[in-house]
Amino acid sequence: MKFNIEEEIRCLGKGDYFGERALLNEDKRTANVIAAHPGVECLALNRESFKELIGDLRELQDKQHEYNDEAYKTQQTEIEKNEFDDLSLDDLEVIVTLGIGGFGRVDLVRNRKDENQTFALKCLKKVQIVSMEQQHHVINEKEVMMSCRHPFICRLYRTFKDKKYVYMLMEACLGGEVWTYLRDRNQFDDQTTRFYTACVIEALEYLHSKNIIYRDLKPENLMLDERGYVKLVDFGFSTQLKSGKKTWTFCGTPEYVAPEIILNKGHDRAVDFWAIGILMFELFTGMPPFRASDPMQIYTIILKGIDMIDFPRTIPKNAQHLIKRLCRDNPTERLGYQKAGIADIKKHK
Repeated sequence: MKFNIEEEIRCLGKGDYFGERALLNEDKRTANVIAAHPGVECLALNRESFKELIGDLRELQDKQHEYNDEAYKTQQTEIEKNEFDDLSLDDLEVIVTLGIGGFGRVDLVRNRKDENQTFALKCLKKVQIVSMEQQHHVINEKEVMMSCRHPFICRLYRTFKDKKYVYMLMEACLGGEVWTYLRDRNQFDDQTTRFYTACVIEALEYLHSKNIIYRDLKPENLMLDERGYVKLVDFGFSTQLKSGKKTWTFCGTPEYVAPEIILNKGHDRAVDFWAIGILMFELFTGMPPFRASDPMQIYTIILKGIDMIDFPRTIPKNAQHLIKRLCRDNPTERLGYQKAGIADIKKHK
């Protein structure tokens, strides 16, 4: 064996740095740093100052890895060529307007080049988006929907824009809104509620596997395809959140807001499990369990807990038990949040 053999590892130039490993641990350095002629000027930063000014290096490295992972996913999405990338607005013919809202309208359109292809075209007024400060809402919806491929989530194929509108070309859900059927029938039976809830659970399981929280579950956001299967729509409130992390954004429909959101304790995917319970109650009865004339009153009732609510006989006993397990005040006690995850909800009988 040979010892004390010196070799040049690398030559640093202007703007380079060394010694970053010293920011991580106390290991003894295994290399010398020699200044070449005519000398060099170095700026030094110790570990304490680095942490105070910039933060912990390991956390920064973890964030960089997360960024690299997301960049890779984005690259892969771009590589997977969308079958409608070549489609333009001029290729679309309006058949009928499906609905009109505060930000614009939704049209049923077809491809002039292939009349068997129909879509829903969401037309959003730019001036309305800006005046209501909904830019982030719209961008968020686009990013989440473009990243999702699931049979119970409405597909977003591509987007367009012109001087007045932003357009979202989406899968046409020709079965209509679950909310419309619920309004007309007043309530659903056990079999129908079970089926719609099962579709929602499958969609949420997929979203959670991608670290996406939905945060806006309600009958108005459940569309039906031509076969009667549920499709989740409207992802403006959804957010991506790493496991173990929390977010403090106050959002959602008042009747469906979980206690931890009201109390600003920070929340995670557990709010979606809470919302499943509220949805089940509304599908069975036609109304959510927590309701009042204004949001503040609703929040007060929510904080009193699900055990204070009288369950009508139209809700079967096993469904009542499931709703109460989903709507626990403590997020960690909710069914779906334990070790087995959402499988616990699927197995409930």
